[in-house]
Amino acid sequence: MPFRYYTRRRSKAMERLVNIQNLMKVYGHHKSEQVAVLKDVSFSFAQGEIIGLIGASGAGKSTIGKILAGLEQPTNGHIDFDGTNLTALPSKERRKFAKHIAMIFQDPYESLSPRMTIEELVEEPLIIQRIEKNKEKRRDMVKEALRVVSLDPEKYMSRYPHELSGGERQRIGVARAFVCKPKLIIADEPTSMLDTSLRLELIQLLKSMNEQYGISYVFVTHDIALTKGFCDRIIVLHEGEIVDIGPTDDVIHAPTHPFTKSLIDALLLLEGAQP
Repeated sequence: MPFRYYTRRRSKAMERLVNIQNLMKVYGHHKSEQVAVLKDVSFSFAQGEIIGLIGASGAGKSTIGKILAGLEQPTNGHIDFDGTNLTALPSKERRKFAKHIAMIFQDPYESLSPRMTIEELVEEPLIIQRIEKNKEKRRDMVKEALRVVSLDPEKYMSRYPHELSGGERQRIGVARAFVCKPKLIIADEPTSMLDTSLRLELIQLLKSMNEQYGISYVFVTHDIALTKGFCDRIIVLHEGEIVDIGPTDDVIHAPTHPFTKSLIDALLLLEGAQP
């Protein structure tokens, strides 16, 4: 499928940010025990584009996110990020790209240390990436990140995660991802532990940040309904392979693979409507 540029948010043409070619991931050291989680996966997307990775549990969607974020290494394949071949970099050089590629984790309860204040949690990526040496300037950056996710810094900075609701904790996770001003955020099932109203609020927040700051997202989810009106394109994974890819509305209204059709049928059943 040819690469498609989107200019919906900005007037100038958007430049390619990520190009993934022939990505493979195999677990297991012995040949008899090996399991191929990703099989020859290839796709590209532009700066500012929102990509939805859809699939059942074990389809490989979270593995792609972790490889992009540098949390796992591919068995084979090529990842070009903003002109740099990430897969060819030694681990020390690869870690430097963490300031450009951030991650929002699925579980807001497990991803935040209970011993750290909200200020310390949001500040931590700045310290790890050595982005700002001055403590007061880092504090200002933390305040800005909290305001972006609609949390009052004066109210939240001195508090601890156990004092917050699930929705507030997930917003702290978004603030941690945003504070280094990355070009790409991997959102790995970020709404799965939230109720319906909080899911919609988080999606609206992420979309607002995309429109205001031009951040790209790889949005990992098993719920295709969440991609409508949010993702520019969706990629459907089944057993480690891409089985459908295209603009969100096109895939939802004209799926080509039986697995995608089953997802759409389930969505229509829930909505009580026809495409």
